[in-house]
Amino acid sequence: MTYPIIITGASRGLGKALAVKLSKEFHIIAVARTTGGLEDLDDLIKSQGGSSTLAPIDVTDTNAVRYLCKMIYDRWGKLSLWAHCAVHAAPLSPAHFINNRDWEKSVNINITATRTLIVNFTPLLDKTSTVLFFEDTCSGRKFFGSYGATKAGQISLANSWKKETVNIGPTIRIFNPAPMPTATRARFFPGEDPKKLSNCDIEADHIVNSLSLPKNLSRHN
Repeated sequence: MTYPIIITGASRGLGKALAVKLSKEFHIIAVARTTGGLEDLDDLIKSQGGSSTLAPIDVTDTNAVRYLCKMIYDRWGKLSLWAHCAVHAAPLSPAHFINNRDWEKSVNINITATRTLIVNFTPLLDKTSTVLFFEDTCSGRKFFGSYGATKAGQISLANSWKKETVNIGPTIRIFNPAPMPTATRARFFPGEDPKKLSNCDIEADHIVNSLSLPKNLSRHN
């Protein structure tokens, strides 16, 4: 039996590209708040013969995450892979002008929700499972206080988990993809020439090709 892959933040950018790429071999559980984006993704996956389960939830909603995990356990029992692409990109601001609401939202999505997902996804992951996180070089740059600090906190949590699971699994991989023309980057660098950036599909190919995932598996809805 093929165990599915779950992607948090699957409706656009790198998450969407990974979902399309991986759907050639696996059933995809696509998580995002944007229903329209998830439906577009589902159309793309179906167009290449794949299948997906759409989960339009907010990853900061602990009850929704728990319900999703119960559904996954009841239907499949475990996950092959989890790729965590969900992130909040707060507006750029000097540190002493960071808005309380933007700071709290950054902490809730980038750090607290990551911890919630780890806690609830762990029972669905075993020694053969893989988890993907993605670094960002913006940490520590001027005006990136909210995003940089909370993204760095997320990766610090991921690195701790990686060391803790070396012998028991899952395998934690932390990637630092090249800059891509995503909505997050456009918010930070408006007017940037997208031709000078990498492509989400190319970065997804590099990531997937570096993974040791089961081959020749049939997809199951």
